[in-house]
Amino acid sequence: MTPVRALLLENLHPLATTVLNADGVEVVTRSGALDEDELIESLAGVQLLGIRSKTQVTERVLSHAPDLLAVGAFCIGTNQIDLDAAAREGIAVFNAPFSNTRSVVEIAIAEIIALTRRLTERDRALHSGVWDKSAEGSHEVRGRTLGIVGYGNIGTQLSVLAEALGMSVIFYDTAEKLALGNARRAETLDELLETADVVTLHVDGRAGNAGMFGASQLARMRPGSIFLNLSRGFVVDYAALREGILEGRIAGAAVDVFPQEPKRRGDPFESDLRGLPNVILTPHIGGSTEEAQKAIGQFVANKLRDYVRHGSTMLSVNLPNLALDARTGSHRLVHLHRNTPGVLAGINATLAEHGVNVEAQLLATSGDIGYVVTDVGSDLGADVCAELEVMDQTIRLRLLS
Repeated sequence: MTPVRALLLENLHPLATTVLNADGVEVVTRSGALDEDELIESLAGVQLLGIRSKTQVTERVLSHAPDLLAVGAFCIGTNQIDLDAAAREGIAVFNAPFSNTRSVVEIAIAEIIALTRRLTERDRALHSGVWDKSAEGSHEVRGRTLGIVGYGNIGTQLSVLAEALGMSVIFYDTAEKLALGNARRAETLDELLETADVVTLHVDGRAGNAGMFGASQLARMRPGSIFLNLSRGFVVDYAALREGILEGRIAGAAVDVFPQEPKRRGDPFESDLRGLPNVILTPHIGGSTEEAQKAIGQFVANKLRDYVRHGSTMLSVNLPNLALDARTGSHRLVHLHRNTPGVLAGINATLAEHGVNVEAQLLATSGDIGYVVTDVGSDLGADVCAELEVMDQTIRLRLLS
């Protein structure tokens, strides 16, 4: 059997390599991101790709990677991957939706306190040799109102911790969400902006969120309020944020994500926000703690391993979800197909014609994609797989032995 090969980019935690190696996967690691042409060249003969946020897995990349079975995003976001194109090519995509939630929440809490107390300016003054002992502009977070835009995994946990610090919490989300603790839901984004002393963004990377926070939204914020963005760089107009800070309407800001980010550690960085007072800039490290990266490395690597070994697509973000363990028969057929009537009947008719007994079978569909997993109790001839592969609806067929 040809060994499975994996390419892991962007300094993933070594545990990812350990998990895959233990399952017999040959792993190649590279420290930085790759551009489109570099990635296409590097994916020849590679079945598994691991990335973080900087590598762009485009439709062109996916169409030029015939050996690729799965992509692991070792982070929360997947907007750097063309998910629809991956599904059309029969390539599963997995991410880590929960593993670094606590790390992002903790950095948000730390920045809220630091900005509200203006610690950045006091620190800078002392490093410059100036003793600036003053309470001017410094406040407690207790009793202030935190506005959370995006009440998902991160937003909800932040809500709980902020209340424990004595803050009031108001949140806004386009989806219906259960309020935790004493948090209350804002009916509109404007209502949240006009109420909150601190506004923090935790929205996802869907295209509709691009440019959602600009000059109009910043103007709605209360004078002297604090702004944080630890979600996506393309969500915020940073030139408008710069103006708000220089005019004194925004008392401080913390930004961890940017529209264009350097590909490699040590590369130069430019931003409209550099050099501004009471502004914390961090290089996309919201989820970058050793604990989070270890958990992400293990979680996503396990997902890639289980997909290759068992065909399990549980928590895949672009394929129908089936939780699968070890096969019950001699072989397992995994069949990704376009979701049209008659596919299951066609598969079973082909198996029956060749005298193949089905011992277990599962089907799941999601939108235009269907996924059938069939355990069979006898050996399969090459002619069986050949017939299934040429079905009109077939996207990808794999035989797991």
